[in-house]
Amino acid sequence: MAEKEAQTTHIFALRTTSNREDQVIDFIGSNITKKKIEVYCVIRPHGMRGYIFLEAADKASAEQAAFNVPYARGILGKEIEYKEIEHMLEQVKKEANIRKNDIAEIISGPFKREQCKIMRIDRTKEEVVVELLEAAVPIPITVKIDAVKVIRRDESSDDEAEEKKEVKEEKKTRYEEEEKEEKIEGVDEKDFYE
Repeated sequence: MAEKEAQTTHIFALRTTSNREDQVIDFIGSNITKKKIEVYCVIRPHGMRGYIFLEAADKASAEQAAFNVPYARGILGKEIEYKEIEHMLEQVKKEANIRKNDIAEIISGPFKREQCKIMRIDRTKEEVVVELLEAAVPIPITVKIDAVKVIRRDESSDDEAEEKKEVKEEKKTRYEEEEKEEKIEGVDEKDFYE
């Protein structure tokens, strides 16, 4: 019986031009498929600029995949351990602290650096509907929750909600007091309608 050897892979860091990581990944992907290079995975961790990671059979395969790729600056000499990049790869679901009427800044997309007001939040789709503050005409725009950063909380909306609640409770107690007074006086409502 022939025993299969356990295939070991190695992770290498490829230095790239900052903000060109996606283009480098596309070029490397086409190199891997054309030349049938033993590179198993190409990783671009969110938020890390200037580096991508290649999982390959050996360093020669990783270098061959990155050879003559525009914006690729070269493979780092030292192999990367998985535990060093593990925290960048595993996504942790984080609840966004966004409320209606918050003032936020759009941090990605065509409206980057624009200030907006949160109009509606759809947590199932992870989207928010916003209105740009500097726009001449208020147009609702739907963006991902990740694409907005809360600048300041609109405390007036919280205060207004609390005031409305207090006024409602006050009216309710006043109404209950009036009912009690009518019962105490012994006047029946039926007497008024006859």
